Amino acid sequence: MAKPLTDQDKRKQISVRGLAGVENVADLKTNFNRHLHFTLVKDRNVATKRDYYFALANTVRDHLVGRWIRTQQHYYEKDPKKIVNGWQVEEADDWLRYGNPWEKARPEYMRPVHFYGRVEHTADGVKWLDTQVVLALPYDTPVPGYRNNIVNTMRLWSAKAPCDFNLKDFNVGGYIQAVLDRNLAENISRVLYPNDNFFEGKELRLKQEYFVVAATLQDIIRRFKASKFGSTEFVRNDLSTLPDKVAIQLNDTHPALAIPELMRILVDIEKVSWEKAWDIVVRTCAYTNHTVLPEALERWPVDLFQNLLPRHLEIIYEINRRHLERISKLYPGDNDRLRRMSLIEEVDNRKINMAHMCIVGSHAVNGVARIHSEIIKDTVFKDFYEVDPQKFQNKTNGITPRRWLVMCNPGLAEVIAERIGEDYIRDLDQLKKLLDFVDDDAFIRDVAKVKQENKMKFAAHMEEQYKVKINPSSMFDIHVKRIHEYKRQLLNCLHVITLYNRIKKEPSKLWTPRTVMIGGKAAPGYHTAKMIIKLITSIGDIINNDPVVGDRLKLIFLENYRVTLAEKAIPAADLSEQISTAGTEASGTGNMKFMLNGALTIGTMDGANVEMAEEAGEENLFIFGMRVSDVEALDKKGYDALSYYNHIPELKQAVDQISGGFFSPSQPNLFKDLVNMLMHHDRFKVFADYEDYIKCQEKVSALYKNSKEWTKMVIHNIAGCGKFSSDRTISQYAREIWGMEPSLEKIAAPDDPR
Repeated sequence: MAKPLTDQDKRKQISVRGLAGVENVADLKTNFNRHLHFTLVKDRNVATKRDYYFALANTVRDHLVGRWIRTQQHYYEKDPKKIVNGWQVEEADDWLRYGNPWEKARPEYMRPVHFYGRVEHTADGVKWLDTQVVLALPYDTPVPGYRNNIVNTMRLWSAKAPCDFNLKDFNVGGYIQAVLDRNLAENISRVLYPNDNFFEGKELRLKQEYFVVAATLQDIIRRFKASKFGSTEFVRNDLSTLPDKVAIQLNDTHPALAIPELMRILVDIEKVSWEKAWDIVVRTCAYTNHTVLPEALERWPVDLFQNLLPRHLEIIYEINRRHLERISKLYPGDNDRLRRMSLIEEVDNRKINMAHMCIVGSHAVNGVARIHSEIIKDTVFKDFYEVDPQKFQNKTNGITPRRWLVMCNPGLAEVIAERIGEDYIRDLDQLKKLLDFVDDDAFIRDVAKVKQENKMKFAAHMEEQYKVKINPSSMFDIHVKRIHEYKRQLLNCLHVITLYNRIKKEPSKLWTPRTVMIGGKAAPGYHTAKMIIKLITSIGDIINNDPVVGDRLKLIFLENYRVTLAEKAIPAADLSEQISTAGTEASGTGNMKFMLNGALTIGTMDGANVEMAEEAGEENLFIFGMRVSDVEALDKKGYDALSYYNHIPELKQAVDQISGGFFSPSQPNLFKDLVNMLMHHDRFKVFADYEDYIKCQEKVSALYKNSKEWTKMVIHNIAGCGKFSSDRTISQYAREIWGMEPSLEKIAAPDDPR
């Protein structure tokens, strides 16, 4: 009789076997040993952990390669940051120093990308001459599907200098200049998110955006023209059918240059008429907007374009001329509307509005949560919506349950599978079945037990990696996302200080122990965000070392927050902080990840929080603060931070402690600028939501003391997560924007008979 499976074995079945689809373990072991010996030239006596990793990676890659090739045939047939003394310090992350076993270089598909130069209009058409050339070398990474034998391709590009790059003169001075020029060219793919507060950073950022766009579009055209997988012969030369085979989704404005670049390829190189080329571009491109913050919508100086991409500037001017001609016919005499809708902002330093170009050059425009999609129609893109309402859609974001539940939280995945089966992994709507178990004592205990195990694992990880001891019996209150004023990490800080002051005032009271963890990175040139990190670490230094407070309150900054850390932190969270000012967060996806992993949400009615409250029931989230209409009303009335400061004693005390140097005794004035911003220039109205936030946190603390009722609320949240699967999101993009029907087809494995 077969031995019954242990809990650990069951979890392995879901988290490993189900995802990887391993058919023959013996073959894998054989291949592992083969790679260790013959690929890495090591034996077990000298092999390191890294050697074992590479041997295993190569073994798994072997398993994927056949499916990768078969998938392509089938389609044709058919920057880390660390904290030093409380400050964020950027360091180089040489993540490729040991190589990457998952990628495959494709030098045969290398493409030239041009910069600078001059434009000449000739009888044979427009020529872009005397350019500086950088080569784009593609690297392919396999992306396996879930139990369907499909392996798609993610193609990344690396910048390489041409071999003859200024090496004509081989004297010492010439050689040094050649090396400098080569480094300059290859910097394009060397630095992620350059600081664009300075001209050099701006130019590098624009170079990066054009580099990946130009390389990808050349590759798209090559593949479109090819007759079959791997062919170098071009047999499809009529580009009018490009939109039937290709969909280009502009993910925010960063790839917006795809519009003028595709026009350049079609008009200048393929000799297609402007009108026909524009029709192809618009039917091919669609635009996803990710922010309503004006400063985050890219605007590039015309002077920079003139120097770096002179032909594209001409094309943008012509797109704008035709666009404004159309608008002036629709709204004769409305010059203010023409100014608002122009692709060129006529300010002191003329700029190109990339969001406007994306809207004009796309057949569909979408936001990433229902409230966000409504806001962009009512505010930033109102004029464009009035002209082309049929373009505007909503596509609420989603997350993959494979990574964000099955892989990172196998214990919870198994507990769920025991009640409703495993089909929910590919059909997340089935989580609704968990509502039948809301009052099931055994299920409640199992869910609570898994959460406690995850908290203990994370506490051990924190102690090992960060040398920080945290109480696994305390509430894990986690706030992880980019550090930004609108995400209001400062509001969280004010709550922590308030809680600290209350404990100090009544140390004998029975407080709900709480470990607050804030994590995220600040953009390199965002001074205020870096000051917020310093404030968090400074508050933590005082609170965490106060013997009166002890284990009842801790504040920890999660250094170098990234996916690897998120996969440990999110399953351990009790409380998820989603506290942006209503109307500022486009959607969020961290909120969904926490919800799926059994954390309760404290949040504003912003982004996807609105839909989460609908799906789980608003009574099962801790909702507080102003709604969008309240924020708009306060804007009209005028936000007066000082009135809140003067009328809320606990708020005044916390702010005075920050400004008076209580948390920075060696530098009493360190946070004066932050306080000045909160008092006089706070666009995100932290003080206006403070009182309601504190009261809502009191409800959180009270409910946490009742483990059973807390866990029942958790089950309601998990059961309401079905809508937030990326499978649903991608299916909607496919049907409603790309014009194709998603397929659940499982293709034959390489060793299956055809």
